Amino acid sequence: MSPTEVGLVGIGVLLLLFALGVPVAFAMAVVGLAGMAYLIPLDAAASLAARDIFNQFGSYGLSAITFFVLMGYYASMAGLGEVLYRAFHALVGSLKGGLGVATILACSGFASVSGSSAATAAAMGRMALPEMRRYGYDPALSGAMVAAGGALGILIPPSTVFLVYAFLTTQPVGHLFLAGVLPGILLTLLLAATAYGVALLRPKAAPPAESRSLGERLRALVGAWQVPVLFVLVVGGLFWGWFSPTQAGAIGAAGSLFFALLNRRFTWKGFVAATAESLRTSIMILTLIAGATLFGRFLVLTRIPFQLADWVEGLPLSPGMILFAIVLIFFLGGFFMDSMALVTLLVPVFYPVVQKLGFDPIWFGVLIVLTAEMGVITPPVGVNVYVVKAMLPEVPLETIFRWVMLFVIPIFALVGLLFAFPGLALWLPNLGR
Repeated sequence: MSPTEVGLVGIGVLLLLFALGVPVAFAMAVVGLAGMAYLIPLDAAASLAARDIFNQFGSYGLSAITFFVLMGYYASMAGLGEVLYRAFHALVGSLKGGLGVATILACSGFASVSGSSAATAAAMGRMALPEMRRYGYDPALSGAMVAAGGALGILIPPSTVFLVYAFLTTQPVGHLFLAGVLPGILLTLLLAATAYGVALLRPKAAPPAESRSLGERLRALVGAWQVPVLFVLVVGGLFWGWFSPTQAGAIGAAGSLFFALLNRRFTWKGFVAATAESLRTSIMILTLIAGATLFGRFLVLTRIPFQLADWVEGLPLSPGMILFAIVLIFFLGGFFMDSMALVTLLVPVFYPVVQKLGFDPIWFGVLIVLTAEMGVITPPVGVNVYVVKAMLPEVPLETIFRWVMLFVIPIFALVGLLFAFPGLALWLPNLGR
């Protein structure tokens, strides 16, 4: 067989392994190693695989992932999510659907120090779901609001998916983080508007909470000062060149730990648990990167990405239509695969195509991360919905999914806006270039 035919067979085997339930990282590693061993001598394949993984894991920039993950878990231990939720509860809770709006705004704030979608949904769900139940919210709707708000953890910096995309494409982490700021703010507003619109149409499903005095609102907002300080320190430090990405992650983790002490939330048991959970998450991400490294090397040997780029360039379609097809593939893949796995699998395949078409890689990264964001709330995978379902055992899963599909609409709308106005993602990074 020709290298191209071997590559196509390898992709078919990979899809079969996915269907059989083999973890994505191990499926990519097995297919990558087997394919390399078929195309080149076994000794050479083993040596090449070892060198690639050593070079990847020996990269200083890769350590940023572990520190930003650690920052998120320490921020949760510090109770920063609770402070944010109380602040937005006091500020907008008296509106129709106000608790849903408060939940989404709090998710956005917590995402800025967490970087994880599932962690954001879990942290907010523990506070918001009992509160919304107390005020008579439809349980499935409240679950959908938490799941949709948690999805912001993928887009708003410091997103771990952005970190992985930067590592796979050698793009500057700081520029990617800045590129996610304006789309993240805009998507927060669109999701909050959707929650408010649902409450207007179905007032019994999302009744208002009691009104708070101006003094109570101001005190609640002032009490949430720690989150913006931490965000500006980490992301601002990257923007102004004070820190490298690894240093920014380490400072963010140390800052979260300091706030845990300041808020008297630090316990040795909680510290050990948060550190252990961050270690598990980091190992999961690094294992995905190792699998993607091996599978990516196999694809390079088959030359499929480059042949695909040449073939796409010759199609009688505009570059915009081709890019739309790529985005559609990412969207459909999100139905069946976790966002992190989806990015590690497909970016090495389509990134050469995007380069050949001349699109800005930072803008493409935001577009892809935003598209992958839909995957965390759409069936059948929808990780955030399963996180929420665990807190709402009495609510049928399909009912939550039906409500959550309303919140996919604003994400689609933002994808369209990014196509029409790339400056939404590129304005802030261009300031730092």
